[in-house]
Amino acid sequence: MLEIRDLHIAYGGIQAVKGISLDVPKGQIVTLIGANGAGKSSTLRAISGLCKNRRGTIAWNGKDITGLDPVGIVKAGIVMSPEGRRIFPHLTVLENLHLGAYSRSDKDGIARDLAWVLELFPRLSERRNQKGGTLSGGEQQMLAVGRALMSEPDLVMLDEPSLGLAPLLVREVFDIIRTINAKGMTVLLVEQNAYAALKVAHYAYVLETGVVTLQGTGEELIADERVRAAYLGG
Repeated sequence: MLEIRDLHIAYGGIQAVKGISLDVPKGQIVTLIGANGAGKSSTLRAISGLCKNRRGTIAWNGKDITGLDPVGIVKAGIVMSPEGRRIFPHLTVLENLHLGAYSRSDKDGIARDLAWVLELFPRLSERRNQKGGTLSGGEQQMLAVGRALMSEPDLVMLDEPSLGLAPLLVREVFDIIRTINAKGMTVLLVEQNAYAALKVAHYAYVLETGVVTLQGTGEELIADERVRAAYLGG
């Protein structure tokens, strides 16, 4: 389980996260929703070790990982697929995927997970020798998620996985999130498509200007009039 307590994050004089606390239980899908600038991505970056929190603790399976560097976070079993995909455009699909396993040395396990990722994303299998930069936006998103999965994580964090995708591909992305979770991976999801995120989530938090304002099961928040008015178009 991931446990965050009283997390504060600031960039210079701007306080992005103001004392949030949240839990991500093992085997569940937890989503963070909120407007741009609410502190969702900053929270993921703090968990990943990419930005330092000013106050608060982050614990993973009972161990304090606050301040651990990104390599240590990945080795602990936590990985992030970042907003904007950030694949390596001049490397092939296979090369991008192998980079996701850079912290591993178990060749048999890497080969097994590569086969699984290519089965999960058939289009990546078809384009395995193609340069990442020549893929469509949807294919690049699949590659970013597949690269994250190659680290054999226990917790995978997805930052805006459906951003900029056509509706058909959005449905495919959320089907894949369910499949990943069914395999036993815990998922922490940041997503602008609030309805789709809440539909897939076991539990969810609403962030507004760096503060948790609402929380509950996905179904509870879909039914909440405040959430419906602010994020679900009615």
